[in-house]
Amino acid sequence: MPGEVLTETSALPAAVFLLPVLAGVIVISATRTNRALQQWISVLTMALVTGLGTWMAYRILGNVVLTTWNRELRVDALSALMVVIIGGIGLLAAVYSSRYIEERMANGPAARRTSTFYGLLMWFLGTMLWGCVTNNVIMLYVAIEATTLTSGLLVAFYWDRRALEAGYKYLMLLTIGITFALFGCVLLYASAAATNKLDGGSALLISDIRHVVQFIPGGTAAITIAFLLIGFGTKAGIAPFHPWLPDAHAEAPTPISVLLSGVMIKMSLYALARTVSIFYPAWPQVTIFIVALGTFSMLLGIIMALTQNDLKRLLAYSSVSQMGYVLVGIGLGTYLGCYGGLYHLLNHALCKSLLFMCVGAVMYATGARRISELGGLRNKMPITSACYFVGALALAGFPPLNGFWSKLTIYLALARAGMWWAAGVAILASILTMVVMVRAGYRVFWGNLPTGSASPPNLKEVPARMFVPMMILAAICVLLGIYPQAPYPLLDRAAGVLATLGR
Repeated sequence: MPGEVLTETSALPAAVFLLPVLAGVIVISATRTNRALQQWISVLTMALVTGLGTWMAYRILGNVVLTTWNRELRVDALSALMVVIIGGIGLLAAVYSSRYIEERMANGPAARRTSTFYGLLMWFLGTMLWGCVTNNVIMLYVAIEATTLTSGLLVAFYWDRRALEAGYKYLMLLTIGITFALFGCVLLYASAAATNKLDGGSALLISDIRHVVQFIPGGTAAITIAFLLIGFGTKAGIAPFHPWLPDAHAEAPTPISVLLSGVMIKMSLYALARTVSIFYPAWPQVTIFIVALGTFSMLLGIIMALTQNDLKRLLAYSSVSQMGYVLVGIGLGTYLGCYGGLYHLLNHALCKSLLFMCVGAVMYATGARRISELGGLRNKMPITSACYFVGALALAGFPPLNGFWSKLTIYLALARAGMWWAAGVAILASILTMVVMVRAGYRVFWGNLPTGSASPPNLKEVPARMFVPMMILAAICVLLGIYPQAPYPLLDRAAGVLATLGR
């Protein structure tokens, strides 16, 4: 059991999000004609952020909480976990982008806007990191909204009709949805301040609000929780608040699809968990509703994925389903549930980033992304084929890959809570995920090329800057399956931050 936690003032929480923001300014203002410099700045910045995040995680394992700016920024185990995930996936996405974007932007109007792409990429990552280190409930909303603005411009980056339509839908629906989160955050602040029991604390700081939340009237708490669920749940892609997600994931440049599904929706779920979980001790009945919402998202997402012919849309709907698992785990409020939910958050970030990179590799090599137009790629693209199946089986929870352990933990948590119906739905959704992912992979890599379709004459494996990030993610999926206790120290403490209904 961890001992007494000490609070320490550190510049690290500020550095992890200010570095990408500054890098974005430099890329946009000073490197417009030097594409190689744009790429190097992006990769080196995210490498530094990942290193700082790892160092913060190490410090926190020594029973330390890092704060700065009069506790406006605060990093505990949960924040550190998110920073490491965002930094690591961001680094691999930046490396992948350096080749993918170079090819896709070689011609056309986007060729002159690479500095804008890399600048927005840095700002997108910086705003996500800001949301994970802020301790201010209003600034949490502002950071989430900032990620919407930066990512919305990236979703529409190709500037064709489909991209503009997806970007407009993305910005419109998310701005409307996230406004509910603003109402919830303001109501949480006002109701905490009205308790007059903060004893010198601030009603703006989440770490202080959690100590007085039991004094908030039940009706006010119910409205606050509803607003937060709708607002942050919309950004997290939870059904039925998910309509923006398939179009945005499908039309965005593939490196941005990696970040949207790999980390952005998780950062939004982090915001939901960080705010709603503080209500659990006083109103444990909230957990039943959240678990029901999560199981609905699991089932609806994977059923929609079954009908898709577009690979990117298939993966997008799969994300809706997988976020249901994370929501169910965290929504239970127990230590085992929170551990399983956070473990699946980590595993899904790895698996889904890998799968989007694989689909991007297929698009790069063939120019197609519809399952009905593809086939027989396993001999020409053996690395991509192998990486895809690792990601697909891990996502479905196939042993001994990493997704098996996080899903098994969630099943056990549901069983221990007596929610056998939810465990049954979760298992059914996993079986359907296996069917969806393996069927698509078989048709693309092992199936015959459709009649009337011709393979590109020079079809071959993608360049190393694209397949190396894929291989790294695939290797991590395998290693975490063989050695699932590797992330235990950080996940254990992060689960302890959220678990309020007993171990």
